Amino acid sequence: MLIARNTVVTLKYSVKDTEGTSIDEGTAPLVYLHGGYGGIFDRIEEALQGKDVGDALEVKLEPEDAFGEYDAELVAIESRQLFPENIEVGMQFERGSEDGEDDDALFTITDIADDKVVVDGNHPLAGIALLFSCTVAEVRAASPEEVSHGHPHGEHGHHH
Repeated sequence: MLIARNTVVTLKYSVKDTEGTSIDEGTAPLVYLHGGYGGIFDRIEEALQGKDVGDALEVKLEPEDAFGEYDAELVAIESRQLFPENIEVGMQFERGSEDGEDDDALFTITDIADDKVVVDGNHPLAGIALLFSCTVAEVRAASPEEVSHGHPHGEHGHHH
């Protein structure tokens, strides 16, 4: 079966940056519902359209095709008093706001100095071009329930 809209695709994959540094070893297969459901980056989905089991490809993702450009405006310096005692560089937290917007924004602590904490709301891979290498391991027709939910169910898929 060829990859087409409303097929469930299983990929063996790995992701590296353009320097060849491993970003994601792909220890578990990636399973997604093909057809614009947002389970995988659009450029990869476009490249996989019409492929068959055993086909291998490599897709270069520019930052705008993956996690976006790095946005300096998402970096802020906050008072140390706003944070718990046990914070460390590299910790991530969700930032709440009074108006309820940006509740999903994930921030990473990038520096702690005296009474200031530097937080960065960019995705850790923002601004980085990625090489996504994959081999198609399985393609099957999606069930009507999977199509209506917009994602695969069962092994490696979404469980209820």
